[in-house]
Amino acid sequence: CATQYSSEYMDVTVWRDGFEYKLHFERGEIVGGLEKTPLPKSQVKKTGTRTRWLPDLDVFTDIAIPAEYFTDVLKRQAVVNAGVTFRLRDEVSPGRFETQDFLYENGIRDYLAELAGDDPITRPVCWEAERQGRDRADKPEYKVKLNIAWCFSNRVHLMEHYHNSSFLEHGGSPDKATRLAFVAALDKYLRENNKYTKGESKITFPDVQECLLLVSSNFSTQTSYENQTKKAITNKFVQDAMSEFLREQLQVYFIENREAAERIANQVLVNKRSRETAERTRLNTRKKLTEKIDI
Repeated sequence: CATQYSSEYMDVTVWRDGFEYKLHFERGEIVGGLEKTPLPKSQVKKTGTRTRWLPDLDVFTDIAIPAEYFTDVLKRQAVVNAGVTFRLRDEVSPGRFETQDFLYENGIRDYLAELAGDDPITRPVCWEAERQGRDRADKPEYKVKLNIAWCFSNRVHLMEHYHNSSFLEHGGSPDKATRLAFVAALDKYLRENNKYTKGESKITFPDVQECLLLVSSNFSTQTSYENQTKKAITNKFVQDAMSEFLREQLQVYFIENREAAERIANQVLVNKRSRETAERTRLNTRKKLTEKIDI
């Protein structure tokens, strides 16, 4: 298929409403018009879209994209589209293909369990909710669907946020919500259960992050991206809704799962105190070295 044309082209085929629609493009222009063909009775319910594209070498001077790029994209799409199989067919030599499937039947719940392995501090938890609100008083209302999976682990720590199926490399609103909610809920638990020593400073998010595994996949009817790279969103309502939801759910979780709450609290305090001890050691060493230099 890729050798039929010397310049850029794209073929798009769509199946819907009992018909097959085809369009052929060359250098951005439609060639030949729309083809519409009735589907046979056995396929009248068929739906979907297939796109085939050949880059223009006058524009795309380097098309040697590594296979790892495609495997990463397809795996992330499988994570946030529960039950959908994404298949990569890589032609490693003329006529010979290597096939790799990506499927997570339960979406981020299965993905988190895969990351956590067999020995997490707490069992994976997945929470879902829907909220409606607005970013500002003068802005229209919109809906957001929250889907958050998390657990605590001594072996691996990771935070990934997705919005409308897109991976948010820099997070933005969901990342801020996670940080605020976990610190607030855990600090409240530590204070109410007298876990802090007298005069001890409160925990910070790095103490939590060191043992937290969390994946969120949210969908909203309105989205504000930080910039054109779309690696972070800035929706104030998404941040507030997610933060409030997480705080409420964590407080209930700590009450209903006392043993797990104790393990989390103890580990976060260990992280905090280890960090503070390392910082004091670093400052003392620096002070001694400075004094020697001065002498």
